[in-house]
Amino acid sequence: MRGDDALLLDMLIDARKIQRFVAGMTFTDFQANEMAQSAVVREFQVIGEAARMISGTTQEACAEIDWRAIAGMRNRLIHEYFAVRLNIIWTTTQSDIAPLIAQLERYVPPDLGSIE
Repeated sequence: MRGDDALLLDMLIDARKIQRFVAGMTFTDFQANEMAQSAVVREFQVIGEAARMISGTTQEACAEIDWRAIAGMRNRLIHEYFAVRLNIIWTTTQSDIAPLIAQLERYVPPDLGSIE
């Protein structure tokens, strides 16, 4: 089983990937790009799975991270894949990923955070 440090690093790396995948895109671009949609949804699933596996102790220590919302998004993407709403995915990429990256960077050592 992966430790919390590795899971936090996974989350950080995947959040940064989402930023790269949508960089320079508009929502219209995103709607028209199945590859970007698929990649972003996949990274959200990985982030959510890692968040779900983080220990309660680490979740308490990193209380500003909304663990429940992250895991909830993963659950919707996995179990309600047929009802994924692109506007919600897009809004999340635009409003929540940068703050999540900033939060995670506080807990991932700088030398590890540069691995990608």
